[in-house]
Amino acid sequence: MSGPDNRPAAGGEARQTVSGGVLLAGGAFALWGVLPLFYKALGHVPVLDVLAHRGIWALVFLAFIVTLTRRWAIVAGALTSPRVLGLLVVTGVLIGGNWGGFIYAVDAGRVLEASLGYFINPMMNVALGVVLLGEKLNGPQKAAIACAALGVLNQVILIGTVPWIALFLATSFAAYGYLRKTVSVESLDGLFVEMLVLAPLMIGYLVWAEGPALGFAGADAWTIMLLLLTGPFTAIPLLLFAAGARRIHLATLGILQFIAPSIMFLMAVFLFGEPFMLANALTFGLIWTGLAVFAWDAWRSR
Repeated sequence: MSGPDNRPAAGGEARQTVSGGVLLAGGAFALWGVLPLFYKALGHVPVLDVLAHRGIWALVFLAFIVTLTRRWAIVAGALTSPRVLGLLVVTGVLIGGNWGGFIYAVDAGRVLEASLGYFINPMMNVALGVVLLGEKLNGPQKAAIACAALGVLNQVILIGTVPWIALFLATSFAAYGYLRKTVSVESLDGLFVEMLVLAPLMIGYLVWAEGPALGFAGADAWTIMLLLLTGPFTAIPLLLFAAGARRIHLATLGILQFIAPSIMFLMAVFLFGEPFMLANALTFGLIWTGLAVFAWDAWRSR
């Protein structure tokens, strides 16, 4: 994903630009936050079927957007560059795995753990920077990561389970973000290529599992509509995010990203009725403390 423009216009125009950016990016994170509702409605469809449909219909929807915005030359450039194409194959596998992990979490009634993963993700990004790029952490960043690590350790000791869904979602998305930053292709074009290279695998799976009708033959109209809407529900938040990110500072964007897991957390506890014990409260308390320190440090450094 391309970074935001950190030089907004002056005066009233700057305020309008920033406000618009906050609304666009905030809207993207809000849509990502309510995705569990969407995939709960598809709970009667096998997880791998939903994942395959999501990739296929995202590809179709993105093809329409690429045509509308006349970006086929950019896509062709990505497809003809061995380095870019190779990296997008890897990132496609990562984002596909992340989507699959998330859909599985919703289907298995573990939205609370999924929200934990996306709360951890910003600090996982920092950790990847240390491991892969040799970046140095300041004091607040060390404290934030320590709090996150203690939160995960608490989950293991007091609850007795490794939050593997949370760790998988955080790690796969952090790795995806890291690698995508090394590819000089916009998020829209990159996602189209990622889905294009995975399309034969996804279509092949559906033909093998469901036959030539791809699972539509015995499905009711509601299910068919939901499966088709996985495309727009995948692409639209991404387009909003890309438009908003260009208008606001990275620190603001970093704080806005907590909207999605916060919505997931509230839905998991109050709407889906997932268990939330004292040990869970301690885990999330440690994670939220780390996030507060992380957000404060990012804000003061902007």
